Amino acid sequence: MTERTVTAKRVPPAQLAPQLRDAITRLNRRVRQARPVGDLTVTQVSALTSLRLAGGMTPRELADVERVQPPTMTKIVGKLEDRGLVRRTPHPTDGRQVILAATEGGQAVLDQFERARDEWLAYRLAALDEDERETLQRAAEILQQLARA
Repeated sequence: MTERTVTAKRVPPAQLAPQLRDAITRLNRRVRQARPVGDLTVTQVSALTSLRLAGGMTPRELADVERVQPPTMTKIVGKLEDRGLVRRTPHPTDGRQVILAATEGGQAVLDQFERARDEWLAYRLAALDEDERETLQRAAEILQQLARA
C-alpha cells in the first residue's frame, strides 16, 4: 500500500452535483452491462425487479413504477410470462384486475443477474488500494443517506 497525501478541496454543492450524478450514472450503466448472457432486455429485468421488490402489483401500477405506457408494459409482461418469469393471479377485490408477481424462475434469474453484477464490481474494487475502498465504503453510506432523504 502506498502513502498518499490527500488535499481535500472544498467543492460547492452546485459544482459537485453534476460530477457526482455523472459518476453514478456511468457506474450504474457499467454495472447493468455486467449481466449473464441471455435474451432479457434491461427493461424486462427492471420490470421483474420491480415486481420482486413490491411482491406483486397490477399491470397499471407496474407501468407507473417503470414509467412506461400501459400498452408497452403489456408487451413486456407478455414476454416475461412466455418465459415463465411472471405469473398472473386474480385481484382479491377487483375481478377486472390481475396481480403480477415474479415466479420462482423469475427470482432465480434476478439472483443470477445480481451475482454477475456483484462479481464484476467486486473484481474492480479488488484492484483498488485499502484507502480507496475505505473511501468508497464511506461514500456508499453517504449515498444511501442521500437516497433515503
